[in-house]
Amino acid sequence: MRYLKIVLVALVIFVNLLIAKPSFADPPKFTNNPDYIQVTQALDELLKVKDSPELPEGVTQEDIQKSIADLEFQKYALESGINWGQCRNETGKTLAVYGAKPKKSTSTFDNAIYFLADGETTNDEWDCDGVYLPGGIKIAGLSNNAKTQELANPVAVKILDGTQLVVKVNPDTGAVELNVPPSEIYSAGDANWFIPNISPDAIAARIPNAPTIEND
Repeated sequence: MRYLKIVLVALVIFVNLLIAKPSFADPPKFTNNPDYIQVTQALDELLKVKDSPELPEGVTQEDIQKSIADLEFQKYALESGINWGQCRNETGKTLAVYGAKPKKSTSTFDNAIYFLADGETTNDEWDCDGVYLPGGIKIAGLSNNAKTQELANPVAVKILDGTQLVVKVNPDTGAVELNVPPSEIYSAGDANWFIPNISPDAIAARIPNAPTIEND
Protein backbone atom coordinates (compact mmCIF):
# COMPACT_ATOMS: atom_id res chain seq x y z
CA MET A 1 0.00 0.00 0.00
CA ARG A 2 2.78 2.41 0.91
CA TYR A 3 4.48 1.71 -2.39
CA LEU A 4 1.21 2.41 -4.25
CA LYS A 5 0.89 5.82 -2.53
CA ILE A 6 4.44 6.74 -3.55
CA VAL A 7 3.68 5.83 -7.16
CA LEU A 8 0.45 7.89 -7.13
CA VAL A 9 2.23 10.96 -5.68
CA ALA A 10 4.97 10.69 -8.30
CA LEU A 11 2.36 10.39 -11.04
CA VAL A 12 0.50 13.50 -9.81
CA ILE A 13 3.76 15.52 -9.76
CA PHE A 14 4.62 14.36 -13.27
CA VAL A 15 1.18 15.34 -14.62
CA ASN A 16 1.43 18.77 -12.97
CA LEU A 17 4.77 19.37 -14.63
CA LEU A 18 3.24 18.54 -18.00
CA ILE A 19 0.21 20.81 -17.56
CA ALA A 20 1.50 23.73 -15.51
CA LYS A 21 4.02 26.17 -16.94
CA PRO A 22 7.09 25.82 -14.71
CA SER A 23 8.42 28.93 -13.05
CA PHE A 24 11.89 28.15 -14.35
CA ALA A 25 10.79 27.96 -17.99
CA ASP A 26 12.93 29.66 -20.61
CA PRO A 27 12.01 33.32 -21.24
CA PRO A 28 10.25 34.14 -24.54
CA LYS A 29 12.60 34.16 -27.52
CA PHE A 30 11.96 37.81 -28.32
CA THR A 31 13.79 38.86 -25.14
CA ASN A 32 17.05 37.77 -26.81
CA ASN A 33 16.35 39.78 -29.95
CA PRO A 34 18.98 42.59 -30.21
CA ASP A 35 16.28 45.00 -31.41
CA TYR A 36 14.14 44.20 -28.37
CA ILE A 37 17.08 44.77 -26.04
CA GLN A 38 17.86 48.08 -27.78
CA VAL A 39 14.26 49.31 -27.56
CA THR A 40 13.90 48.26 -23.93
CA GLN A 41 17.09 50.05 -22.92
CA ALA A 42 16.12 53.21 -24.81
CA LEU A 43 12.68 53.15 -23.21
CA ASP A 44 14.15 52.77 -19.71
CA GLU A 45 16.50 55.72 -20.32
CA LEU A 46 13.69 57.94 -21.62
CA LEU A 47 11.50 57.14 -18.64
CA LYS A 48 14.32 58.26 -16.36
CA VAL A 49 14.70 61.50 -18.32
CA LYS A 50 10.95 62.08 -18.16
CA ASP A 51 11.00 61.81 -14.36
CA SER A 52 14.10 63.97 -13.92
CA PRO A 53 13.60 67.53 -12.60
CA GLU A 54 15.53 69.10 -15.51
CA LEU A 55 15.19 68.16 -19.16
CA PRO A 56 18.02 68.35 -21.71
CA GLU A 57 18.26 71.69 -23.49
CA GLY A 58 15.83 71.99 -26.39
CA VAL A 59 13.81 68.92 -25.34
CA THR A 60 10.21 69.24 -24.18
CA GLN A 61 7.98 66.87 -22.24
CA GLU A 62 5.90 66.55 -25.41
CA ASP A 63 8.97 65.36 -27.34
CA ILE A 64 9.80 62.81 -24.67
CA GLN A 65 6.24 61.55 -24.40
CA LYS A 66 6.03 61.06 -28.17
CA SER A 67 9.33 59.14 -28.19
CA ILE A 68 8.15 57.00 -25.27
CA ALA A 69 4.90 56.20 -27.09
CA ASP A 70 6.84 55.25 -30.25
CA LEU A 71 9.20 52.98 -28.28
CA GLU A 72 6.34 51.35 -26.37
CA PHE A 73 4.65 50.56 -29.67
CA GLN A 74 7.89 49.17 -31.12
CA LYS A 75 8.34 47.06 -27.98
CA TYR A 76 4.79 45.74 -28.35
CA ALA A 77 5.43 44.88 -32.01
CA LEU A 78 8.58 42.94 -31.11
CA GLU A 79 6.72 41.07 -28.35
CA SER A 80 4.31 39.81 -31.00
CA GLY A 81 7.11 37.50 -32.11
CA ILE A 82 7.75 39.01 -35.56
CA ASN A 83 11.52 38.78 -35.92
CA TRP A 84 11.83 40.33 -39.37
CA GLY A 85 11.44 43.73 -40.99
CA GLN A 86 9.90 44.58 -44.34
CA CYS A 87 10.81 47.24 -46.91
CA ARG A 88 8.65 48.69 -49.69
CA ASN A 89 10.00 50.75 -52.58
CA GLU A 90 7.87 53.61 -53.94
CA THR A 91 10.72 55.81 -55.18
CA GLY A 92 10.21 55.24 -58.90
CA LYS A 93 13.67 53.66 -59.16
CA THR A 94 15.50 50.60 -57.91
CA LEU A 95 16.28 50.81 -54.18
CA ALA A 96 19.23 49.21 -52.37
CA VAL A 97 18.18 47.30 -49.25
CA TYR A 98 19.98 45.22 -46.64
CA GLY A 99 19.22 41.60 -45.82
CA ALA A 100 20.79 38.35 -44.69
CA LYS A 101 23.91 37.21 -46.54
CA PRO A 102 23.54 34.30 -48.98
CA LYS A 103 24.54 31.00 -47.40
CA LYS A 104 27.64 30.63 -49.58
CA SER A 105 28.78 34.22 -49.10
CA THR A 106 32.36 34.76 -47.94
CA SER A 107 31.70 38.38 -46.98
CA THR A 108 32.74 39.44 -43.48
CA PHE A 109 29.93 42.00 -43.21
CA ASP A 110 26.89 41.33 -41.01
CA ASN A 111 24.49 41.48 -43.96
CA ALA A 112 24.38 42.05 -47.71
CA ILE A 113 22.98 44.59 -50.16
CA TYR A 114 20.12 43.57 -52.44
CA PHE A 115 18.20 45.57 -55.03
CA LEU A 116 14.45 46.10 -54.75
CA ALA A 117 12.46 47.15 -57.82
CA ASP A 118 10.06 50.08 -57.74
CA GLY A 119 6.60 49.11 -56.49
CA GLU A 120 7.90 45.93 -54.83
CA THR A 121 7.81 44.81 -51.19
CA THR A 122 10.34 42.43 -49.64
CA ASN A 123 8.98 39.00 -48.93
CA ASP A 124 7.25 38.04 -45.68
CA GLU A 125 9.69 36.55 -43.14
CA TRP A 126 12.68 37.72 -45.22
CA ASP A 127 14.33 40.13 -42.82
CA CYS A 128 14.94 43.53 -44.43
CA ASP A 129 17.44 45.22 -42.10
CA GLY A 130 17.12 48.65 -43.73
CA VAL A 131 18.06 50.65 -46.81
CA TYR A 132 21.16 52.18 -48.37
CA LEU A 133 21.00 55.88 -49.24
CA PRO A 134 23.73 57.18 -51.56
CA GLY A 135 25.45 60.53 -51.10
CA GLY A 136 24.11 63.45 -53.08
CA ILE A 137 20.41 62.69 -52.66
CA LYS A 138 17.90 64.83 -50.76
CA ILE A 139 16.27 63.19 -47.74
CA ALA A 140 13.54 64.43 -45.39
CA GLY A 141 13.11 63.44 -41.75
CA LEU A 142 16.38 61.54 -41.40
CA SER A 143 17.35 63.40 -38.24
CA ASN A 144 15.16 64.56 -35.34
CA ASN A 145 13.91 67.54 -37.35
CA ALA A 146 11.78 67.06 -40.43
CA LYS A 147 13.82 69.39 -42.63
CA THR A 148 15.10 68.26 -46.01
CA GLN A 149 18.85 67.84 -46.25
CA GLU A 150 21.32 66.69 -48.88
CA LEU A 151 23.48 63.74 -47.93
CA ALA A 152 27.15 64.56 -48.27
CA ASN A 153 28.08 60.89 -47.86
CA PRO A 154 26.20 57.59 -48.16
CA VAL A 155 24.46 56.13 -45.11
CA ALA A 156 22.72 52.92 -44.11
CA VAL A 157 19.35 53.29 -42.40
CA LYS A 158 18.47 50.48 -40.01
CA ILE A 159 14.90 49.50 -39.08
CA LEU A 160 13.70 47.37 -36.19
CA ASP A 161 12.14 43.94 -36.56
CA GLY A 162 8.37 44.12 -36.86
CA THR A 163 8.58 47.33 -38.92
CA GLN A 164 7.43 47.95 -42.49
CA LEU A 165 9.53 50.71 -44.01
CA VAL A 166 8.07 52.52 -47.01
CA VAL A 167 10.52 54.63 -49.01
CA LYS A 168 9.07 57.15 -51.46
CA VAL A 169 10.00 60.38 -53.22
CA ASN A 170 8.12 63.63 -52.65
CA PRO A 171 6.99 64.76 -56.14
CA ASP A 172 7.21 68.44 -55.17
CA THR A 173 10.64 68.51 -53.50
CA GLY A 174 12.27 65.43 -55.03
CA ALA A 175 13.34 64.39 -51.52
CA VAL A 176 13.33 60.78 -50.35
CA GLU A 177 10.88 60.25 -47.48
CA LEU A 178 10.61 57.44 -44.92
CA ASN A 179 7.31 56.54 -43.27
CA VAL A 180 9.00 55.64 -39.97
CA PRO A 181 12.00 57.14 -38.15
CA PRO A 182 15.22 55.11 -38.46
CA SER A 183 16.36 52.94 -35.59
CA GLU A 184 20.00 53.75 -36.41
CA ILE A 185 21.82 55.72 -39.09
CA TYR A 186 25.25 54.35 -40.01
CA SER A 187 28.03 56.01 -41.95
CA ALA A 188 30.92 53.94 -43.32
CA GLY A 189 32.84 52.49 -40.38
CA ASP A 190 30.06 52.95 -37.80
CA ALA A 191 28.88 49.35 -38.05
CA ASN A 192 29.87 46.15 -39.81
CA TRP A 193 27.61 46.97 -42.77
CA PHE A 194 28.80 47.40 -46.36
CA ILE A 195 28.32 51.12 -47.14
CA PRO A 196 29.99 51.80 -50.51
CA ASN A 197 30.28 55.24 -52.09
CA ILE A 198 28.29 54.72 -55.29
CA SER A 199 25.97 56.98 -57.25
CA PRO A 200 22.15 56.81 -57.39
CA ASP A 201 22.45 56.04 -61.12
CA ALA A 202 24.59 52.98 -60.36
CA ILE A 203 21.85 51.64 -58.07
CA ALA A 204 19.11 52.41 -60.59
CA ALA A 205 20.99 50.38 -63.23
CA ARG A 206 21.17 47.21 -61.14
CA ILE A 207 18.93 44.21 -61.83
CA PRO A 208 16.56 43.71 -58.86
CA ASN A 209 17.34 40.58 -56.84
CA ALA A 210 15.66 41.09 -53.45
CA PRO A 211 13.13 38.38 -52.54
CA THR A 212 9.68 39.94 -52.89
CA ILE A 213 6.06 39.11 -52.15
CA GLU A 214 5.27 38.95 -55.86
CA ASN A 215 8.43 37.06 -56.83
CA ASP A 216 10.04 34.98 -54.10
